[in-house]
Amino acid sequence: MPPRSVTPIDENWHFRQADRDSSAYLPVARFPTQIHLDLLHHKLIPDPNIGKNELDVQWVGETAWVYRTTFPTPPGLRGTARAVLAFDGLDTFATVVLNEETILKTDNMFVPERVDVTDLLNGDGENALVITFDVAYFRGWKIVEQHPAHKWGCWNGDVSRLAVRKSQYHWGWDWGPTLLTCGPWRPINLEVYDSRVTDLYVHVDVDSSLNSAEVVAHASTEGKASKVRFDISLGSMSIASETVHVTHDNAAAAFKVQNPELWYPIRYGKQPLYTVKATLLDGGEEADSLSKKIGLRKAELVQRRLTDQPGMSFFFRINNIPVFCGGSNWIPADNFIPRISRERYYDWVRLIAEGNQFMIRAWGGGIYEEQAFYDACDEMGILVWQDFMFGCGNYPAHAEFLKSVEREARENVQMLRHHPSIVIWAGNNEDYQYAETEGLNYDPSDMNPDNWLETDFPARYIYEKLLADVCKELIPGTYYHPGSPWGGKHTTDPTVGDIHQWNVWHGSQEKWQDFDKLVGRFVSEFGMEAFPSIKTIDAFLPRGRDDPDRYPQSSTVDFHNKAAGHERRIALYLVENLRYAPDPIEHFVYCTQLMQAECVASAYRLWKREWRGPGREYCGGALVWQINDCWPVTSWAICDYYLRPKHAYFAVKREMAPLSIGMTRREYTHPRSKHTRVDITKTVSIEAWGSNLGLQDLTADCVVKAWDVETGKETYSQTVSAKQLLPANRSTEITAMDVPTPTPNVGLENRTVVAAYLYQDGAQIARYVNWPEPLKYLHLQKPQRLRAQLSYDGKAVCISAEVPVKGVAVECEDDKVRFDDNLVDLVPGEIVSIGVRGATKETVFTMQYLGMMN
Repeated sequence: MPPRSVTPIDENWHFRQADRDSSAYLPVARFPTQIHLDLLHHKLIPDPNIGKNELDVQWVGETAWVYRTTFPTPPGLRGTARAVLAFDGLDTFATVVLNEETILKTDNMFVPERVDVTDLLNGDGENALVITFDVAYFRGWKIVEQHPAHKWGCWNGDVSRLAVRKSQYHWGWDWGPTLLTCGPWRPINLEVYDSRVTDLYVHVDVDSSLNSAEVVAHASTEGKASKVRFDISLGSMSIASETVHVTHDNAAAAFKVQNPELWYPIRYGKQPLYTVKATLLDGGEEADSLSKKIGLRKAELVQRRLTDQPGMSFFFRINNIPVFCGGSNWIPADNFIPRISRERYYDWVRLIAEGNQFMIRAWGGGIYEEQAFYDACDEMGILVWQDFMFGCGNYPAHAEFLKSVEREARENVQMLRHHPSIVIWAGNNEDYQYAETEGLNYDPSDMNPDNWLETDFPARYIYEKLLADVCKELIPGTYYHPGSPWGGKHTTDPTVGDIHQWNVWHGSQEKWQDFDKLVGRFVSEFGMEAFPSIKTIDAFLPRGRDDPDRYPQSSTVDFHNKAAGHERRIALYLVENLRYAPDPIEHFVYCTQLMQAECVASAYRLWKREWRGPGREYCGGALVWQINDCWPVTSWAICDYYLRPKHAYFAVKREMAPLSIGMTRREYTHPRSKHTRVDITKTVSIEAWGSNLGLQDLTADCVVKAWDVETGKETYSQTVSAKQLLPANRSTEITAMDVPTPTPNVGLENRTVVAAYLYQDGAQIARYVNWPEPLKYLHLQKPQRLRAQLSYDGKAVCISAEVPVKGVAVECEDDKVRFDDNLVDLVPGEIVSIGVRGATKETVFTMQYLGMMN
C-alpha cells in the first residue's frame, strides 16, 4: 500500500469579479492569496498603505470574487484509496465547486475543511476547481437583521463583524484600516491515501522534582491500517520507540523520560525541542506519518493569597521558576496575512526576544496565528498568551453560531496545542468589559449556563461554558481564562486576575508618573501612542519627502492614525510633559517617541517594583499594547510596520534587563499648623530599588550622584548602600533619601538630576537617571561637546556630553544600521556605549535630544 501523498493545489489559479464573464479572469501571482494582493499585483487598485488609498479600495470588500484553477487527477488512483481536498483556510463565505458539483460551503475563516472527492475526479484528466467568495460585510448585516432580539453592539468596526467568524480587524480598528478582504488565505492540498494519521497529540507531565517527565502520545487515525509506531527523539538522538495497535481509530503510548532536557523561557534556560513522530503501519508498510516538535516543561498559573495585600496573585511559574512576564501584545503583522513570510515572523519574534521580553499575547481580534509564529516562539523561548478570536463586542449565541464556534475552537486548539510556548488560552478580548460598560445583564454570581443564554449578554455561554469545555477536554494541562481582562466579579478589580490599564491615554487620562497607583496583579494591556519613524511616514506619503502633507497635523498624517481623539490625547500628554513644537516634523516625531518611551518605561519600572518575592508577587506581568503594526501608522506600537523600533522598544529592553535599578521622585508637604498657607515645609525624596530577575542572589554597591541641570556641576556623589543584597527573582528596596542639593530648602531639587548606579567589583552593572518632572519646566542646557563616535572595532557608538542631556537619540539614514539601545540619558563624566550593527567608518550618525529646538 503506497503511503499517503499530498499534492499542493497552488498553480494555475485565476480570479475575477463574480459579476464579470469568464473572459475577465486574471492570473494569480501568489498562492495562498487574498483578493487585495491579486488586485495590487495587476495594478487594479492603488496600494492601501499609501496616502488615503484605503478610501478608494472600499468597493473591493463589497464585491463577490471568484477563484479557479485546474489540476490533474493523480495517476493510477487506486480503487481502495480516497482522494480528499483539504482546505486549510477559506476567507470566509466560500462556495466550492469541483467539476461543476458543489462540494462545500463555508462560513468560518478559522475552520479548515476536508472534502472527499474520490468519486468526482475526472479519470486521468483535468479537474476544474472554482471557489466563489461572497461578501462577508453584506452577509454579516443579513445575519444581524435575522436576529433583532440580540442587543448588537461593539467597539471598533460595525456590528456586522460580530455575526461573522472572520478576522475582526478586517472591519477596521483604532490602529488599522478597514480592508474587508477575502480569498483562499491558507494552502489547499489534494491528499490520496488508504489510511492516514488525522491528529497527533502529546500530553506532557513533568514531575514536580523536574527529574522525570511522562509523555503520553495519542494518535487518531482513519483507514484500515492497524498499528502506530511512536518515536521520540531529541536532535539526532533516539529517546524512545513503541509500536501499538489501533483501537477504534485511536492509538496511544506512554513514555517515561528520565532527566529530561526541559524547555525554558528565554534567559532562564535553553529551548530543546523533542520530536514526536507517529508512523501508521499497514502490515510492514508505512501508510502515513505525522511529526510534531514539543517541549518538556511544567507550566502553571499561580493564583494564591498574598501577604499584606488583598486578593490573589496572578503569575506564571515555569519549571518551578516564577517569571515576571514583561512583554507585548501582538496583532496580525499585515492586513493581508499571505504576504507575511516565515522569515518575517521570525524577525518579529527575534525583535521581541532581543528586547528582553518574555511573553507575547496573541490578541483576540486577529487570527489564530501561522505555525511560523509559534515555531519562532518555541525556538526563542517566548511565552504565548493566546486569545480566542472574539474582541470588543456583544457576540450572539444562536445555535448556528455556537456550532461554528465550537468547531473553530476544537480545530485551532488541536492545531496549536503541541507548542510549549503557549501557556494560557483566554476566551476573548474586552467582551466582559464591554458588557459592564454598556450595562448588559451580567450577574457573575449566577453560575447556571442555561440562564446566560437568556440574558442580553449570551456570549458568556461561549466564554465560560463552550470554550472552557473544549479546553478542559483537549488541553487539560493548560490554564483557561474566560476573558482578558477578567477577574471574576469585575474587569477593573486590580487584586484578582488581569486588568487592561487604559486610564493613561483612555479613561481618566491619568499621569504616567502615577502608574504605581494603577497597578494590577497582571496588566495585560497598557500603552501610549507615538509617531512611527520619519522613514515610515515618508513611505506612506504619496510624494515622500516632497509631499505637501509632510507635517504632523496634515490630513494624510492624521489619516494614518485611527485612534479616536488622537490629536487631543497626544497633545495632552505632550503639553503636560515636554516643551515641543510641530515643526520640523522630524523633531515632533522624536518628541512623541520620547513621550511614549517615558510613559511605557514608567509602567514597567513601577510595576516590576511590585514583584517582591514569594507571597508578595503583587504584580506578575506587564504586556504593553502593542509590539507591532499591520500597516504604516501612528499607533501604540513600539515597533512600526517595517520592524523599525521606536524608542519605547529600547526603554522596555532596559527595564526588562536581568538587573536594573529604578527610582521614583516624591514630593511631601509638612504644614506646621492645622490651618496655614505659609508655614509649610516641602521635601522632595528619591526612592531607589533594584530588580534582579536572575536566578542568583547578588551583592552590589549602590552609588548615587547628582548634578545641577543648569550648570552641569556635580553636586553629590556617595555610596548609599554598600554590599547591598539583591535576592534572586524579585525587586528589593535600596534607599529612600531627600534629593541631594548643595543648599536645602531653596528649591534646587527641581533642577537636580539624580543618577543611581549598581557596581560589582568596581564594574557598573546597572544605571538609571532620574529627572525632575515635568520635564517642560527644566531649563535644559544645550551641550557644546555632545559627541557620537564609532568605536575602534565598529561595534558600538560612544556618546558623551559635558552637561546633563535628556533622551539622546542616535540616528542614521542607512536602514541596515541597527542599534542595540537608544534614547539614553547622559550626565557629565560618563561615556555611554550603544551597540551597533552594520556601521562603517563612513557611516554618518546624527543625534536628537530634548531641548535641542528650544
